[in-house]
Amino acid sequence: MNTSVVSPGRAGLILLLTGQMLPLIDTSITNVALDSITHSLHATATELELIVALYGVAFAVFLALGSKLGDNLGRRRLFMAGVAIFGVASLLCGMSGSVEQLLGARIVQGAGAALIMPQILATLHVTLKGTAHAKAISLFGGIGGIAFIVGQMGGGWLVSADIAGLGWRNAFFINVPICLVVLALSRRYVPETRRDTPSRIDWLGTALLAVILCCLLFPMALGPQWHWSWPLKAALIAIIPLALLMAANARKKERAGAHPLIPPRLLQLHSIRFGVLIAVLFFSAWSGFMFCMALTMQTGLGMAPWQSGNSFIALGVTYFISAWFAPRLIARYSTSHILLIGLAIQIIGLLALIATFRVWGMDNTALTLAPATGLVGYGQALIVNSFYRIGMRDIQPDDAGAASAILSTLQQAALGLGPAIFGAILLHALQSHHGDYARAIDVFLLVETVMMIGLALATLRMRHRLCIPVVKPSHVTK
Repeated sequence: MNTSVVSPGRAGLILLLTGQMLPLIDTSITNVALDSITHSLHATATELELIVALYGVAFAVFLALGSKLGDNLGRRRLFMAGVAIFGVASLLCGMSGSVEQLLGARIVQGAGAALIMPQILATLHVTLKGTAHAKAISLFGGIGGIAFIVGQMGGGWLVSADIAGLGWRNAFFINVPICLVVLALSRRYVPETRRDTPSRIDWLGTALLAVILCCLLFPMALGPQWHWSWPLKAALIAIIPLALLMAANARKKERAGAHPLIPPRLLQLHSIRFGVLIAVLFFSAWSGFMFCMALTMQTGLGMAPWQSGNSFIALGVTYFISAWFAPRLIARYSTSHILLIGLAIQIIGLLALIATFRVWGMDNTALTLAPATGLVGYGQALIVNSFYRIGMRDIQPDDAGAASAILSTLQQAALGLGPAIFGAILLHALQSHHGDYARAIDVFLLVETVMMIGLALATLRMRHRLCIPVVKPSHVTK
């Protein structure tokens, strides 16, 4: 880090968190425009999955690269570059005249988002200490989830309002003025930080990660439509040797004193490894939940985009309340304890949602869905807050960029793959139940419930090994 590191201050923190909200809102904002995009661009269900998933995969692939570039060239510089790319890509998304153009713009948008995100967490980690650090990390975790929900509700209103007759395109155009404001103020209020010793970029590791994610994404998205033909099966099988090659490349670089994309030594930390488990199980199910629920409400229940977005109001409100109180709870109890409470509440909410669809079926409204989704949202906020605290607990300042890259890469990869994986489950369930969305969504919700139970059991097993202490202000930076 340079010698003139200063705190970002309130204005800098607001700008960083605003930059964080931009890509996270766009992770979900497309969900409420699914039906509108279908009619406008004649998109199929598989193409809708790819429109959502390719953004997340591009986000994940370029995250670690963005982290390295930020460490070497300056995190504020890369943050501003990412905001600029994201703004241009958002404009191109809104101007797309075909599914292919929209897919291409979404990939660029995901790459821009990947330059933004690692700079934020790393900047907070190296410029803030004590109570200020704890509050900032809590805001980072809480606002991330709130942005996800705002994308659903705000996007639904923008699409339904049909301002200037642009419909779903406004959901992307709205990003442009926000990006311009962030760019205009960041140089003044966001401090510049970087590593003392620049590290070389692991281009082979980055390429292997991209291929691995594509080998998982495309078979899961295209499998039902292509009847799981042999090229798709071959792509899935290829993941194993590619992953082994990526691990061997990382170990070789680490032995040579270089800096691999994902350092094996950090993966030896129990906190990082458990953070990876949370990312894989929770965030994939989370994005899958948002995609499947949005598709069910718009296509199955016939809701307008604004009605679909409003169906997440209860979830968004309880998420905000939970995120607001989470730091106080974590300061009083162990992080693993709060994680277990969050999982328990979410599991109850998922079971209640299954019961809601069983009782109301195709007659569900935002009001009937509110009690169950409210429980889901409250639990989600506790899980997200625990994720960042567990993952970054043992990280030293010089490893902030690499550690945030590991956590953020796995998180975004899971968010990107979730719609493809669980969308395929939903479509298969639809075929099995002859187009009955109410019964099909119950199949998905049951799968997610089992995954959350599995994560809870893993938490119970690992909580003593993790030894996650009660977080007091004077111990935050240990």
